Amino acid sequence: MNQMNLEQYTLAVCAIARQAGKYIREERQKFSLDSVERKHAHDYVSYVDKGSEECIVKALRELLPEAGFITEEGTTECEKGEMSSEQPASAQPSLTWVVDPLDGTTNFIHAYAPYAVSIALIQGQEQLIGVVYEICADECYYAWLGGGAYCERRTAKGELQKERLHVGTSAINDALLCLQLPYNSDAYKPVITRLIAHFYGHVGSIRMIGSAAMALSYVAAGRLDGYAEKYLGRWDFMAGSLIVKEAGGVVTDYEGSAHFTQGDSVVATNGIIQQDLLAAIKK
Repeated sequence: MNQMNLEQYTLAVCAIARQAGKYIREERQKFSLDSVERKHAHDYVSYVDKGSEECIVKALRELLPEAGFITEEGTTECEKGEMSSEQPASAQPSLTWVVDPLDGTTNFIHAYAPYAVSIALIQGQEQLIGVVYEICADECYYAWLGGGAYCERRTAKGELQKERLHVGTSAINDALLCLQLPYNSDAYKPVITRLIAHFYGHVGSIRMIGSAAMALSYVAAGRLDGYAEKYLGRWDFMAGSLIVKEAGGVVTDYEGSAHFTQGDSVVATNGIIQQDLLAAIKK
């Protein structure tokens, strides 16, 4: 895909994400805790997650019929989107949509902002498009490879206002960090305990917001200076991490590798404090 096509597809995906967000917003008005299912300990799903995913997959199939899917809730038959074993090694890697239909489900259940729709398009391991739509604030964060990162929000008059994003410039002593609490509490508790002990009182402050997609988007917008989390799915970070990179930030895994897209950990920062977070994690 060339730059013009990527931009056009990105804007089309923004419209799809907004439509899914409209559905989620409307369902939240009549949502009942009785409809919540437990996937794992403290990891929840509802008919809203599944309904949003079905809407998104249908629209994306119409937009780009040849692409496969990686989706959190598995409502589509084409989940893996991986290159066939019969495909020649020299062939172009397949296009794949990576979809989180409702990132921040626990927040959604409790009517606690933020929660979002996250959609990415990848080709092999290359990220081409990233769109994150935050439902409560009606903000759409998006980027395409080589095209920069942007946020669209509505003005008081209801008009869409577009802002180009750039990461912040704070050093570690003034940084606002997001250190999330993944569902795998037994494995991660020793890590997060050490990270908080290391940074608490030595940085601007620490937050936990409950949505990986939004933490990444906030880093891109300069609202957060750094974010770290482990035990993630690709749908959690694929869109937001591209937005961070296109906003001038740095994204690695917990080992410091830029080849993070096949793993389960992400460290995303303004670049200035990347080594500070990685050093603390490695301790």
